[in-house]
Amino acid sequence: MTADHPEGAQDKSGEAGGGGVPEHQQWHAPHNPWLIALVTTLATFMEILDTTIVNVALPHIAGNLGADVNDSTWVLTSYLVSNAIVLPLTAWFASLMGRRNFYMACVALFTASSFLCGFAPTLGALVLFRLLQGVGGGGLQPMSQAILVDTFPARQRGMAMAVFGMTVVTAPIIGPTLGGWITDNFSWRWIFYINIPVGLLSLAIVPRFVSDPPYYVRRKGPGRFRGDFIGLALICLGLGALQIVLDLGERKGWLGSQFIVNFAFIAAVSLIGAVFWEIFHKDPILDIRQLRERNLGISSLIMFFFASVLYGSTVVITLFMQVLLGYSSLQSGLALSPGGVASLVMLPIVGVLTSRMDARKLITFGMILVFYGTVKMGLFSLDVDFWAVMMARIIQAFGLAFVFVPLSDLAFSYVPREARNNASSLNSVARNIGGSVGIAVATAFTSRWSQVHQTFLVGHLTPYDADYTSMLQSTTQLIAGQVGDPATAAMQAQAAAYGIVRQQAATLAFVDVFRLLAFITICTVPMIWLMRRSPHTGSTEMVIH
Repeated sequence: MTADHPEGAQDKSGEAGGGGVPEHQQWHAPHNPWLIALVTTLATFMEILDTTIVNVALPHIAGNLGADVNDSTWVLTSYLVSNAIVLPLTAWFASLMGRRNFYMACVALFTASSFLCGFAPTLGALVLFRLLQGVGGGGLQPMSQAILVDTFPARQRGMAMAVFGMTVVTAPIIGPTLGGWITDNFSWRWIFYINIPVGLLSLAIVPRFVSDPPYYVRRKGPGRFRGDFIGLALICLGLGALQIVLDLGERKGWLGSQFIVNFAFIAAVSLIGAVFWEIFHKDPILDIRQLRERNLGISSLIMFFFASVLYGSTVVITLFMQVLLGYSSLQSGLALSPGGVASLVMLPIVGVLTSRMDARKLITFGMILVFYGTVKMGLFSLDVDFWAVMMARIIQAFGLAFVFVPLSDLAFSYVPREARNNASSLNSVARNIGGSVGIAVATAFTSRWSQVHQTFLVGHLTPYDADYTSMLQSTTQLIAGQVGDPATAAMQAQAAAYGIVRQQAATLAFVDVFRLLAFITICTVPMIWLMRRSPHTGSTEMVIH
């Protein structure tokens, strides 16, 4: 490989990595970094938004295309699968095309496939176009993060991660509310069409303001396409199969389904094989060995659990409001939206604090806030009101801002600058797989624990339980006064009692899942202090290490 240096450009650092380069000798983007941040996050925001905006529209899509609602879930799964496959491969593709060119290719494919999704005449065509959309969108997150890390000076990297955090944290929260509003007032097809003007705008302005740094390394020559194709195949097969297992496991009964068992086996064998292959390959398509750098490895692990709690709690609290409290999709979205606003407000503030304080202290404070907010969700009952739900989410969202920005900053603190693309891919893979695992675990445990609680509560529905007998008699008398038939009234009273049991069992299951997520959150705190302090904290110049 050879460096793609502009004519006459030189790397004045004299080092392979950028971590120890004095700031006055570092490369700076030719344009205002805030302008570049706006340019690169436009399309990335729309891509992340598309992971959740479609959820509420599935019944409308199925009805309009004459398909079964269960089959329509492939609209979600196909996008997530292709997205998961492309994420770890972005560094390799960028080394072939150049980072800016690869980013623009992703935007172009994402925009074109968005148009095709809105135009899709059948469910099969929509699934195919969503697959293409996921391929285009998969490269946007890591490339956007890597561009921001290189664009901002080291002492302002916290602000760069704050800008990136605004897209990663708020887009999934806004998605369901925006999707419900568009579907109710226009058509589900506009969920995809709204991506087109943003994509075209991004394609028009990215070439003008974004450029690859002079130290960026590209593959050149006749052998540039030679690569780690075995690793490529193992990663694609493993991550694709894993995403299918996580997305469809609960609906198909997990290991009770031969379909899920087969894909779980494929995922396990492929991913284990990929890890060993990539570790020992001289030119791996995804350099897993980079995780040996302490901050990157630990931060990726924390990011995995952090994303699990973020996505898992979002799904569970939405189900709790809609299934048990009777909220509509729009109402539940309105309850969660203030949390997104809280994150949006706090992210820039945390970005400033990250450059002045020990990032580990900020992350610890954020994790405690997330823990407290999730514990408050673990105290919910059927009597909880709208404001209590909203406040618990706001507390959690405040914590999310204090976690995401400094954690992302620490992840790149000791990564050589030419390796940032690969590091960003690893970080994005950890975040996306963590989110998928969190959703799968949260929904699976909600279902299983609901059955466990129901079995326990049904044991009290006997003639020997005084409270049950008293309640059944009073309910029977009340119904008998309306229907006039004592036998019918007794049957309806028993059905009402069973309905209450199911409702209480579901409530207990939701509460247990919130408590599990809170426990996972607090368990990550000791890992924070295994990372090294960022070398540029509180300094105007990076420290040589």
